[in-house]
Amino acid sequence: MINLFNYIDRLSPIHRLTGASKLVCLVAWSIAAMTSFYTPLLVALTIASFALFRLARLRVKDISFMLGMMVVYILMNNLLIFLFSPGHGAQIYGTQTVLFKIAGPYTVTAEQLFYHLNVILKNACTVPIVLLFVCTTNPSEFAASLNRIGVSYRISYAVALALRYIPDIQREYHDIALAQQARGTEMSSKASLVHRLKAASAILIPLILSSMERIETISNAMELRGFGKKDKRSWYSARKFSAMDFLAMGVCILLVLVSLGLTMANGSRYYNPFI
Repeated sequence: MINLFNYIDRLSPIHRLTGASKLVCLVAWSIAAMTSFYTPLLVALTIASFALFRLARLRVKDISFMLGMMVVYILMNNLLIFLFSPGHGAQIYGTQTVLFKIAGPYTVTAEQLFYHLNVILKNACTVPIVLLFVCTTNPSEFAASLNRIGVSYRISYAVALALRYIPDIQREYHDIALAQQARGTEMSSKASLVHRLKAASAILIPLILSSMERIETISNAMELRGFGKKDKRSWYSARKFSAMDFLAMGVCILLVLVSLGLTMANGSRYYNPFI
């Protein structure tokens, strides 16, 4: 079954961090990457993001599907940028070094290619960190950490339920797909892409119905147990912040300051090697 946004239990330093500290690190890392086009910083963040994957002991096959989707997204994003704004790089960097012409306004320039490189780096250093956060954060522990830093336990528990429910939806989809194939519906690579899409869309209705039934069951069970009646609740998975949590948050906040500092020192968000 395809692994999609599932918690993967491993013994690693990343897994030992609390969910709240990993959320702070994710937000800080994303801000540092998204607010700057300083290429050396983006290269360093990209290398660090893949090093963190190694540190978390995650295997490529664990997240191969999501990595494939990431590659497709990056390619489509860059293709659409070039189709709708082929001269954006030249406008940003103030020069135009023509490499070759394609047709009409579509001219490949060194500045445009450099801009696309920065876009790829921004995605390559951010998306893996999002996957790392999801794959290394236990939903129950994450909810307890959110509640500990001041988030309402009702909201925290809703987040935990959402994260827990993703694997259930995957499992339900897989079971329905197997049932459809047992009835003669071809969904393997032997069928055409259009036929497989039609077969997959036919699964949506029973999937939605089963999901609604599951939601009703969970909500009734929570209501019968008096969930939300009290102002506070206890958590089985609650953990205190450790020195590693404070260190990780400090490093990521420092990255934000470095990103902002480079932007102010450079006078622009963009690193320009053409001047």
